[in-house]
Amino acid sequence: MGQIAVHEFISLDGVFESPSWTFEFGFDPAMGETLAGVTGGATAILLGRTTFDMFAPAWRDRTVEQDPGAPFFNETTKYVVGKGAPTEEWGPSERLGGYDADAIRRLKDDTDGTIYVSGSGQLVRGLLADGLVDELHLFVYPIALGAGERLFTEGSSPTRLALLDSDVYANGVVHLSYGPAAAASQDQA
Repeated sequence: MGQIAVHEFISLDGVFESPSWTFEFGFDPAMGETLAGVTGGATAILLGRTTFDMFAPAWRDRTVEQDPGAPFFNETTKYVVGKGAPTEEWGPSERLGGYDADAIRRLKDDTDGTIYVSGSGQLVRGLLADGLVDELHLFVYPIALGAGERLFTEGSSPTRLALLDSDVYANGVVHLSYGPAAAASQDQA
């Protein structure tokens, strides 16, 4: 049985959309090591359709010389959640259709290793609400943007999480790794 590990770049005020605002902070090599740890055991990628369509042209022609993560993103099977077919072609991929918690539970049951998720806000909100996220990795940037789509939207149900680990990088970014609160309290018992 697999587990789902989500990775998000997020501002202090919770904005995660279009993370070009992260560029001014640079990419600390230690962040790459942390991300490699998250993706290292991954055998599948789960993405929302919009994120898939954004990632495809950004990754499909990258080589390992340009980015050490290129083989992972280009060669790993990507499962795409969302209405409508992806508009982009990109390596091995399968369309799952609209969000269906039971279909994702079956994917977890049928997967050995980690199912990696990045971006895909609507999908991640559904996964969190349905208790399907095993690890939530937030890379919090030292900036409040004041506007933009937030990962945790106003009016959503409370989401209880337990801190598993944290790191601070030289560029001011903080990595917070969370798991389900219930699982963490059982581990402590």
